[in-house]
Amino acid sequence: MNPEQHQFLRLLGHLPARLNAEQAAWVINCQPHDIPVLTAAKLVKPLGNPPMNGIKYFSTADIQESCKDRNWLVRVSATIHQNWAKRNARYTSPAGAPALPAGSNN
Repeated sequence: MNPEQHQFLRLLGHLPARLNAEQAAWVINCQPHDIPVLTAAKLVKPLGNPPMNGIKYFSTADIQESCKDRNWLVRVSATIHQNWAKRNARYTSPAGAPALPAGSNN
């Protein structure tokens, strides 16, 4: 969120009723690129039935309620860690030596 959004929310004294992905990530304390991973794992659910390439909004009340649940937070953390482990595994060869990313000529 940009500084203007932070200032606006402080003036309101509360969060808006619906959040975009960046704002939802801010509330959950993760990165905006983690939200699609959490959505695919059904840990956060967008409002309505948005198209795959459309902007997704999330219920502030649902996210705040979920954040109070320790087990949900553990699942969120584990899902994010598993996603990054899977992504990073693509750059490691089977012998354990780091593999060169696709497109490098070394």
